[in-house]
Amino acid sequence: MDNSISMIDTIIIIAYLLGIMVVGIWAGYRKNTSSEQFFLGGRSLKWPIIGTGLFCANISTIHLVGLAASGYQHGLVIGNFEWMAAFCLILLGIVFAPFYFRSKISTLPEYVEKRYGTGARTFLAAIFIMSALLVHIGISLYAGAKVLEEFFGINYIVSIMGISIITAIYTILGGLRAVMITDAIQAVLLLVGAAVLTLAGIHALPGVGIESWADFKAACRPDQLSMIQPIQDAAAPGRFGLREFSWYSILFGYPVLGIWYWCTDQTIVQKILAAKTEKDGRDGAIFAGFLKILPVFLMVLPGVIGYVLFKDTIGDDNDATLMVMMKNLLPVGVRGLMAAGLLAALMSTIEAALNSTATLTAEDIVKRLRPNTPDSQLVLIGRVTAGIVVVLAMLWSTQGAKFGSIFEAINKIPMAFAPGITAVFLWGVFWPRGNKQGATAAMVFNVVIGIIYLAIDIPLIGEKQWVAKELGIPFMQVGWYLFLLSSVVYFVVSLATPAPAKARTENLCWTRPLDAVRGKMEGTITDPRIMAVVLFAVMVVLYLLLR
Repeated sequence: MDNSISMIDTIIIIAYLLGIMVVGIWAGYRKNTSSEQFFLGGRSLKWPIIGTGLFCANISTIHLVGLAASGYQHGLVIGNFEWMAAFCLILLGIVFAPFYFRSKISTLPEYVEKRYGTGARTFLAAIFIMSALLVHIGISLYAGAKVLEEFFGINYIVSIMGISIITAIYTILGGLRAVMITDAIQAVLLLVGAAVLTLAGIHALPGVGIESWADFKAACRPDQLSMIQPIQDAAAPGRFGLREFSWYSILFGYPVLGIWYWCTDQTIVQKILAAKTEKDGRDGAIFAGFLKILPVFLMVLPGVIGYVLFKDTIGDDNDATLMVMMKNLLPVGVRGLMAAGLLAALMSTIEAALNSTATLTAEDIVKRLRPNTPDSQLVLIGRVTAGIVVVLAMLWSTQGAKFGSIFEAINKIPMAFAPGITAVFLWGVFWPRGNKQGATAAMVFNVVIGIIYLAIDIPLIGEKQWVAKELGIPFMQVGWYLFLLSSVVYFVVSLATPAPAKARTENLCWTRPLDAVRGKMEGTITDPRIMAVVLFAVMVVLYLLLR
């Protein structure tokens, strides 16, 4: 099939883009909006909106294309990146969210300043802004534009400019409320589009002789339908022969990245800070955990189905899986709906990152340097920042073709800072003795070792990947080892220096770990602890079924 785009598909895509812009402006724009309204939606959001917002901020076009490609190449095991997120969201709702909400903070670096001091706050603000610009927006833009170029023949530069301008308009004018309302709409469109493609794939299976689950399993690669895989494989690269996504890597490595991403990253946690009540924030996090069950069936499984149906067409070009399935399985009109779903995923990621960078700049930089800055000026500065960031991201995104593997780079880059941040936050809420010296030392240590790791394993220096290919140590395990080392630094330095003042830890960490699950029941089934127990039980059952 060629790349020509039908008139019906064109109308659907244009209608979607214009419609979502109008809805975003209508939902969020206020002539004399306050900084709290612009950055945090007036702290008025209920848990269903927060949950869908968390889900959409995570799902990008990279995510959709990558999950299908990885399902084709590796199988359901890649779905652990979705299901393990549910456990991290339980931690966000039960362990971290209470302190974030009770502190009435506007940014995560602000919480770190209360707990550890100004140095740690400055470090985190810089990391969050750079990661939002380079990864959340820049690389997502490039990947989404290349999808549209491949599928519809639209020049990727034109796609980057069009998507950026439309998303920036309603995000800059409407603030976080516009982001959250449009996210709720985009979540429905995204999931419906993914469900349609999955059902179309299942419907096509009898055409190639697949009549039962046993037939389907026989047509797949070995272990392609298993979520849990052994540690070693004779075919794995390197001296140790470790599988990239073994149960060991997932069980110990994913939480290091997951806690950083889901529990400490401003782009994600900003939704929790906008909750109307503490219960709404906590329930929203758990609800997002339930939503994270769906991508395994709606985004990873289609990749496995694509292997069975189109392995001769796709061959070794794993990234083409989603495009091949859309072109061969979806009729005109439905393709336009699916393309709109891809745009929804892209725009939801960009809008969340734009709003978080605007908040970080206004609250963590301008307000600290000039505490008396009028509220209206903070909003203006936030809007200008979002505009500048989107322009820089557009320019940066055009360089995406220079990466050998975008997905590999995105997975490895956080190793330069994520394990240290996870250690500082996790031990910071459970160990009152941890102090600013320990936190600073742990983060600096991680950055130094992490940069060395990236230099030799992307690789920035030479051509050999010394850790991944020569030694055969997967990046997920590297994250776990860096977390352990950063934790040792945190504990040793904290114990070797004076204990923090009681005021530095009061209402900012749990005195005893079990305090996180104690307290008066808030409602029945919607009590965050009840929701967390139900989610945990569902995840255990799912893992037992697909082990």
